[in-house]
Amino acid sequence: MTNESHMSAPLNSLDQAVLEPWLTANVDGFHELTEIRKFEGGQSNPTYLIAARSGKYVLRAKPPGELLKSAHQVDREYRVLKALAGTDVPVPKVFALSEEGAPIGRMFFVMEYLDGHIFWDPVLPEFPKDAREKRSLVYDRMNTALASLHAVDCEAVGLSDFGKPGNYYERQLARWIQQYSASEIDRNEDIHRLADWLGREMPPDDGKVSLVHGDYRLDNMVFDPEGKNILGILDWELSTLGHPLADLAYQCMQWRLPHDGGFRGLGGIDRVAVGLPSEADYVKAYCRRRKIGSIGNWHFYVAFCFFRLAAILQGVYKRAVDGNASNPEKARQYGEAVPVLGRMAVEMIDSET
Repeated sequence: MTNESHMSAPLNSLDQAVLEPWLTANVDGFHELTEIRKFEGGQSNPTYLIAARSGKYVLRAKPPGELLKSAHQVDREYRVLKALAGTDVPVPKVFALSEEGAPIGRMFFVMEYLDGHIFWDPVLPEFPKDAREKRSLVYDRMNTALASLHAVDCEAVGLSDFGKPGNYYERQLARWIQQYSASEIDRNEDIHRLADWLGREMPPDDGKVSLVHGDYRLDNMVFDPEGKNILGILDWELSTLGHPLADLAYQCMQWRLPHDGGFRGLGGIDRVAVGLPSEADYVKAYCRRRKIGSIGNWHFYVAFCFFRLAAILQGVYKRAVDGNASNPEKARQYGEAVPVLGRMAVEMIDSET
């Protein structure tokens, strides 16, 4: 984790006196806790910087309060990070997992702090305007890491039981319809129309299975300060065994989302001028690395990602309404984004099908 400018003021939501003995006993080399600070991000699972005389660490915890079933499984996140150590997929090192109940009353795990840079804006304004090659390299590194992730031998790394193989999209659609329904406050006709369309247009299962990240995007990665290499991919809470196109389409959704209005997409950006690949070129590069041909039904995979993201954001918004959000103000902004996503997705399926 990095970019401490994206952190809030010190919080007392974690009891230092209770937490320090556990850290000392369970994290190798840990000694003398000096500060706990909460990162502004981590809408789903609150994330904290742990500062100690022995160095910096990151703690990821379940949120407090009543939670949706199957959500906030930080133990799965810990497991996949531990399994990927030593593979070609860059991930932070994990140190220890605390089960439910102790010492903070909710499950959490501790991982290393990555001293690098997170690119929050996909246009990469950190680079000079004429640094087209540097921006292109960042996207190429993301593409390479995604192909490496989907090439992982899940059985070899102990993740053969990390999800149910087969019928991934059918199962996922059912799951996210259930999650959305559980957190819907005001009925949105676009979202319901999108869900119905996805059910009718479901492609047949092609048998492809890989480890998928579930939230693969630029600001879930820590790069070295120059943007030449990924130090670690973060936020694996939604990872599972699934269809590899789920990650690819989810990332490519960013090409369609607007750059303004909190979405931080690439819509409306002159990508050629700044050195960013087109959606088509990004997909081609992935297919080349994975040695696969062209992708049919691409509009279905992207439309599914719109629905899934809407369901996730609706869940965050519902927690704000219930008083359990990690960042209530941002959670309410996410709630406002849900109908925008629904409208964009409906317009996409109307124009591309």
